[in-house]
Amino acid sequence: MVVMLVLVFVIAYAAIALEHPLKISKSASALFGAGLLWTIYAFSVGDPDRIGHELDETVTATARIIFFLLGAMTIVEVIDAHDGFAIIASRIRARRLTGLLWLISGGTFFLSAILDNLTTAIVMVSLMRKLLDRRDDRLLFASVIVVAANAGGAWSPMGDVTTTMLWIGGQVTSLGIIKALFLASVVNLLVPLVVLTFGLRGRSFTPSAVAEASAVAPIERNLMLGLGLAVLVLVPAFKQITHLPPFMGILFGLSILWLAGEILHKGKPQEARNKLTLAHALSRIDLSSLLFFVGILLAVATLEHAKILEALAGWLDRAIGRQDVIVLLLGLLSAIVDNVPLVAAAMGMYPLSQYPTDSFLWEFMAYCAGTGGSILILGSAAGVAAMGIEKIQFMWYMRKIASLAMLGYFAGAAVYVVQFRLLH
Repeated sequence: MVVMLVLVFVIAYAAIALEHPLKISKSASALFGAGLLWTIYAFSVGDPDRIGHELDETVTATARIIFFLLGAMTIVEVIDAHDGFAIIASRIRARRLTGLLWLISGGTFFLSAILDNLTTAIVMVSLMRKLLDRRDDRLLFASVIVVAANAGGAWSPMGDVTTTMLWIGGQVTSLGIIKALFLASVVNLLVPLVVLTFGLRGRSFTPSAVAEASAVAPIERNLMLGLGLAVLVLVPAFKQITHLPPFMGILFGLSILWLAGEILHKGKPQEARNKLTLAHALSRIDLSSLLFFVGILLAVATLEHAKILEALAGWLDRAIGRQDVIVLLLGLLSAIVDNVPLVAAAMGMYPLSQYPTDSFLWEFMAYCAGTGGSILILGSAAGVAAMGIEKIQFMWYMRKIASLAMLGYFAGAAVYVVQFRLLH
């Protein structure tokens, strides 16, 4: 059974990693792999009661993550439908590329902590298309946005899906992860940013296009942006006060935003209301990505229940010995393959009874998995999004950005390790 489960998982994993050359959706590969793995596991165990109990546990844990992501993605789409992100563009006053680079990088870093790195990358790269005329400049800025989005997402419980998984799973707390990784994430961004600044000194730019007028009234745009961001920011506080899981907080906040939108637009003609409703926002959500998370989490769960991940953790400890090196290597691996299954596998490999909440392992894993994907353009969802929008070539990113992103990765890792040893 063990050999079959590992073989099927490796094949499904390879299909996910080779999504682009194979031209097969990674969501389809993940769901097929999950279905096949559970089928093999069920026949091998031969105990319907045990399988039912384990599957119930897995579905509960998976649903918590999916409901949270569904709520967060919907809130972001509602803000975007009201042109809320246009407010960011209107605040840009820089006229030199170095100033713009620092402004956009800083904005991306903090915005991705509030929203998520994928959404922030899409918003900021799309913004650069309106501001920059030269394609070379746009490619450079889009690449820096990827690094900034991943760095900003790592230290926030809602900034990166892997950090969200660890937060919902109880491996980290919201305040703990912020305190532990903020400085390391800042260094991760600063290192490539400082190097790139020297190459852009003295260069100015002129916005390539004037921002289009919004059809949404300013008061409506500001209200929905403020309310939406407030909901996202207050979810950790809701969890801390009520002790309810984060998905309850995000869904409760979503209902408030929904009611506010219904009241705000109730006097408008149906045609004008349609594009501003939450129902329309739901239709724009990338459901394929949600199904990918469902598939990969269900697939990894079979390896956990079959004790394969526990055995793998023991082997790594014996072969390498140093926990920091193991996690560092997992982060580098996340530049090649998706970080979601890596973290999901690690959560099954290392039990909370042995590695408690906010321990070195979980915090360092959140940093490495969140920022390691910046080393290659295909290593993160933010990178894939930027690649699609600006048509960034894989080899161009390798030549121009990969080495800088790796320097930032190791510099931030060193900062976290030193900080942890000083404080513990």
